[in-house]
Amino acid sequence: MNDLTASYRWLDDDGAAFGAPGMEPRWTSSEKDAVSTAYAASSRVWFTVSHGTLNEIYYPTIDRPQTRDMELLFSDGETFFHEEKRNFEYDFHYIDAAAPAVRVVASDLDGRYTVTKEFISDPHHPVVLMNVKITGDEEILSRLKCYALLAPHLNGGGAENSARSIDVAGQRCLLAWKGDTSLAFGADCGFVRTSCGYVGTSDGYQNLLQDMRMSWQFGQALDGNIALMGEIDIARNREFTVAISFGDGHHAAIAHMMQTLATSYEDHQKRFIDQWQRVNPPAGLAAVSADGGRLMRISQNVLLTHEDKTYSGAFIASASVPWGASKGDSDLGGYHLVWTRDMVQTASALLACGRTDTALRALVYLACTQRPDGSFAQNFWIDGTPYWTGIQLDEVAFPIILAWRLWKQDGLGNFDVFPFVARAAAFLMRYAPVTQQERWEEAAGYSPSTLAAVIAGLICAADIARDRKSLELADYLEAYADWIESHLDEWTTTTEGILHPDVKYHYMRIRPPAKGEPFHDDSVPEGMIRINNREPGERNVFEAREVIDGGFLELVRYGIRRADDPLIVDSLKVVDHCLKIETPFGVSWRRYNHDGYGQKKDGGPYDGSGQGRAWPILTGERGHYELCAGSDFSKYIKAIEQFSSVGGMLPEQVWDHDDIPLRGMYRGRSAGSAQPLVWAHAEYLKLLRSAADGRVFDRIQAVEDRYAVPKEKRKFSNRIEIFELGRPISSLWSGYTLRIVDPEHFRVVYTYDNWATTLTLDSRSVLYSTSFVDIPTGADQVGKITFTMAWPVEGQPDRWLGRNIDVSVDPVPASTKV
Repeated sequence: MNDLTASYRWLDDDGAAFGAPGMEPRWTSSEKDAVSTAYAASSRVWFTVSHGTLNEIYYPTIDRPQTRDMELLFSDGETFFHEEKRNFEYDFHYIDAAAPAVRVVASDLDGRYTVTKEFISDPHHPVVLMNVKITGDEEILSRLKCYALLAPHLNGGGAENSARSIDVAGQRCLLAWKGDTSLAFGADCGFVRTSCGYVGTSDGYQNLLQDMRMSWQFGQALDGNIALMGEIDIARNREFTVAISFGDGHHAAIAHMMQTLATSYEDHQKRFIDQWQRVNPPAGLAAVSADGGRLMRISQNVLLTHEDKTYSGAFIASASVPWGASKGDSDLGGYHLVWTRDMVQTASALLACGRTDTALRALVYLACTQRPDGSFAQNFWIDGTPYWTGIQLDEVAFPIILAWRLWKQDGLGNFDVFPFVARAAAFLMRYAPVTQQERWEEAAGYSPSTLAAVIAGLICAADIARDRKSLELADYLEAYADWIESHLDEWTTTTEGILHPDVKYHYMRIRPPAKGEPFHDDSVPEGMIRINNREPGERNVFEAREVIDGGFLELVRYGIRRADDPLIVDSLKVVDHCLKIETPFGVSWRRYNHDGYGQKKDGGPYDGSGQGRAWPILTGERGHYELCAGSDFSKYIKAIEQFSSVGGMLPEQVWDHDDIPLRGMYRGRSAGSAQPLVWAHAEYLKLLRSAADGRVFDRIQAVEDRYAVPKEKRKFSNRIEIFELGRPISSLWSGYTLRIVDPEHFRVVYTYDNWATTLTLDSRSVLYSTSFVDIPTGADQVGKITFTMAWPVEGQPDRWLGRNIDVSVDPVPASTKV
C-alpha cells in the first residue's frame, strides 16, 4: 500500500483474531439467480445473486472474482439465530423488467419478520449496493439484531486475505486487502460494531452460532481465509444500505464507498434502471416465445452483462465456478474465462438481436487476441493470457464465420477483416481435418461438429477472399473445404453401429486419429477412444462406434447437409435412443453416452468424475434442426424457458434422474454446474430469431448453396486428394490431382513410371497458407505416383526426406459410395 495507511484511524477493538489461517477456502454455489452490472462502462464491477443472497463480485474485470458471498444474519440474542440462506424462504423479482436490478423478499420460516433487499451497483463507481428494509412483528423487531457477513476472496482466492476495522469520517467500517486490491465494506448508517475473523474459527458466523450474540470484536485478521462482520442498529434503522466497494489500493476503495453512500440509494437505483432502459428488446422475438418475451429480455441482458468494460468486446462463458461450493483456490478459472466458441455464440446471438455494434466489438477483440499463426488459445483470461492450451479447430473457424456475418450485414465499419480471416483459415488448413479437441474439449480426431465449423469457416473465408479479388486464395480455400466435405461421411460414421437395433450406418461422436496421424493416442487400441471424467473403476475406453453425440446437427445448421438427409435422420434415431431425456419441463439431451462430466449418480458434486447430465443448450440445437425439417419446434422454445431459474438463468446441465431432495436435485432443474451458461442463453435467442424468420439464423447461404443440393446439381466437384507427411494417403482415383502440402517451402521430385522419367516441381503458397504442389493424373491413368521431397536450407545442401513414397492411382469405381 502506501504511507497513507499510517494516517488511517484503525480500530483495534479486541485485537487480532485467533484461529489463523482459517479453514480451506471454498467458492459458493454456481446456481445463480442473477448476474448484474451497471450498463455504464465506467462502473467496473459485476455481482451475482444466488439463494437470495449476494455471491461473487467481480472487479475490475469480469474474470476476477473478489468475494465469495455476503449475507445477513439475525438473532434476538437469546432464543434464535437465523442465517438467510438456511432459515429464510424468499421470493425473487426484478425491480424493472428492463434491468438486472434485483429484489429479494425473504421471511423467517415462522413468518415473524420480513427482509426486503434490493441489489444494484453504482452506475459510475465500482460499488455494489444492497438496500435493506425490515418489517414484521414489533415485539420481535425490538429485540432483533442484524449483522452483515462478508467473505472476501480477493484477487481470485480466499487465502492470504487481510482485513481491519477502520473509522472513516466518523463511521465504523471494514477494510480488506490482498496485493494491490482493496475492498471497503460499510453502511450508510455506519456499523455499530465490527469484527474480522478467520473462517471456521473466529468469524462472526461462528460467534453467533455459539452465543446468539456478537461477543467477539476483533480488530484485525491478517493473511488467511477471513470473514468480515458488521452490526447494523435496526432499532434506529429499519431501512439501510450496505456498500461493498473496490479500488486499486485502500484510498480508492474507501473513497468509492463514501462517494457512493453520499448519494441516496433511490437516486442510484433510478439511474441504474434508466441506463438499462436504453437497451431495446429485440423486435419481433417476444411474439414467438412462450412466456411473452420474459426470458428473451433476461437473456439479452445476461449476454450484455458478461462483457468486460476494460477489454471492450470480451465476453466470458459464465460468471460462476461450476460446483463452486466444492472448489477451492486451485480452480482459478471456473467459467469466468473467454472461450472463442462461447464468445462467438454470444456475439452471433447479439447480432440476431440487432446489436451489430456489440458483435463488431467482439470480433475486433478476437482479432486482437489471435495468435501469430492464426489460432486462438483453448480459453484465456480477459487480457489474452492463455489458460488451457488445447487446439480446437472449431474455435478457429467460428471467428471467421462471425466476420462473414458482419460483412454480409455491412457491419464491419472501417475494420479490415481480411488479414485476420486469412490467417485463421491458413491455420485450419494446417491442421484439418484432425482436431486435438472437439467442442466438448476432450477427444482428438475427426469430429462431425468440428468439421462442420471448419467447412463453413473455409467457405466464408473464400467468399471474403473473392470479394477482395484474391481469386487464387478463394479457389484454394474452397478446394480444401470441398475435399473435407467429400470425405466427411467416410471419416465420421460407422457402418457397423451397435447402439440402435435398426440403425447400422450413423454418425459417431468422433473417429480417433489413426497411428501416424496428429494427436494419435497410442495408449489405447486402434479405433478406440478414451472418455475423460469416468468414475473410478468404470470402463473408460470405448470403440468409436459405441459413442454418439448430436454434433452432426451442426452440418444441417450451417447448410452442409439437408435436414432430410437419410444419414442425418437415422443418426437422430440413435441419438434419441441413447441420449434423450424427458423431464417435467420438456425434453433435453445428454452430450454423449458414457459422459462423465456432471453431477454424481448420488447427486453429489462433480469432483473430476461423475455422470454427464442433460444440457438445455441441446434442446435449442434440436429446435433449430426441427425448424429446418419443417417440424414443430415451439415445444423446444417452451422447454428452454421452463428450464430457467427463478431469475431466468439457464443452467449448463439439468438433473435428469429421480429427485434427491436432500441433495437439492430435482428432475429438470439445475444440476450444480454453471448457471447461467451464456451459450445456452445465446442459443435460445437465436432459436427465437430463427422462429421469427422462419429460417435458421446461423444458416450460411454460401455454404447451403454449395452443399445442401443434390450432388448432380452441384456446381463443383472435388477432384483433389491431399497428402501430408503427418496424414499420408496411399491412393487416389484416376483423374484426380495429388496435392502435397507442408508448412515449409519444398521441392518434390516424382515419377509416374518408376523413375524412367523424373519430374520436379517447386512448391508455392497462397498468402498465409501452407506450401503445396499439385501432381495431376489423367482420366484413364492407373498405376502409381512415386515421389520424395526436399527442403532448401540457406547456405547448405537441401534437406531430403530420405525415402520414396508411393501413392497408387486407381480407376474410379462404378459407385463412389464409401
